[in-house]
Amino acid sequence: MDFELTDDQRMAVDAWTKVIERDILPITKEYRDSFIPKEAAHRLLKLCGEYGVGNGWVGEEDGGLGLDYLSSGLLFEALSRHAPDLAGIAWVTEGASLKVARTGSPELKARYLPGLVAGDIIGCSAISEPGMGSSVREMRTRAEKRGSNFHITGEKMWTSNASIADIVIVVAKTGENEFTMFLVDREEHGFQTQEIDKLGLNGWSMGQIVFDDVVVPEANVLGVVGGGLRETFKGFERSRCFVSTLALGIGQAALDDSLTYARDRRTFGKPIAGHQLVQALIADMATKLHASRLLVYRALAKLATGQRCELEAAMAKSFTTESVREIASQAIQIHGAFGITREFPVERHLRNAQMLTIPDGTTQINQLIIGRFLTGENALA
Repeated sequence: MDFELTDDQRMAVDAWTKVIERDILPITKEYRDSFIPKEAAHRLLKLCGEYGVGNGWVGEEDGGLGLDYLSSGLLFEALSRHAPDLAGIAWVTEGASLKVARTGSPELKARYLPGLVAGDIIGCSAISEPGMGSSVREMRTRAEKRGSNFHITGEKMWTSNASIADIVIVVAKTGENEFTMFLVDREEHGFQTQEIDKLGLNGWSMGQIVFDDVVVPEANVLGVVGGGLRETFKGFERSRCFVSTLALGIGQAALDDSLTYARDRRTFGKPIAGHQLVQALIADMATKLHASRLLVYRALAKLATGQRCELEAAMAKSFTTESVREIASQAIQIHGAFGITREFPVERHLRNAQMLTIPDGTTQINQLIIGRFLTGENALA
């Protein structure tokens, strides 16, 4: 096994990090307590797109950079170290772009892909609903066929990018145990959104979307009628991997901030970095982060080869997000009383880390996926 990154990957991450620190951080730091507005999000996505963040999964033939998943994950991790909110916006838009590229008709691809990969169009995917939880088959949003159109009615919750999205990829019920994926254009077809106040990642929009008899032409079906659930499940492995890369960036930031503080803060005549219990905390944080990184990179490498990685993705997501939550908590302990103030960034790291234990399957849901894979028994049945 080769655990070393390639020279190209190292150079890409180094160049990208310089852009983040020089051009992106001055903008995103203004939106840590409120979601990044649409105009600023477009401007930031254009910067990201030049380095394959927000469009890297889309093939070159469709206007993207065609990056492999591991290289893409490294770039998302680097961005999350400084601006996890923007990383989330780009990740969700990139997922919507990939769905259009893979399942859209030539007409839909020609109309929407250029804007998506350039940052001119912001996308999102709407799956979860109130009361549905992780049971995707219990969704109630319906799409009724009338002539050459579908009429969509229902409510989606916990949708990332909801308030700033130009298009939404929505999965709706089109028959008994039949689910279909549609591209809905905010300006052309219309839908209402309501932002949701949340614990962390407040620069990243998350909201409710309401479809009130929204009329969408049959041409806006992505894939085939009845194929929406299959496409949704295929996307979960990728999503779990990339939620984990966001967590890695937050964990690295928490460790970096703790190392800086431990070297600067002095007690009993020496830096607290020289105290045994502080070193024990730092050693534990670093070990958890390194172990998490190996799990995530393994899942990304398998994803990059086109293999199924249900087990690896679930392990990476559950272990990494929980480990980073613990790392951020330990960072607060190292900072002491300053750690619970907003004067230092570690309280924000903890709130952001806690957020990532929930989407794309909570820790507990991913544990059930791992258990089912290993035992052959479905505990959800």
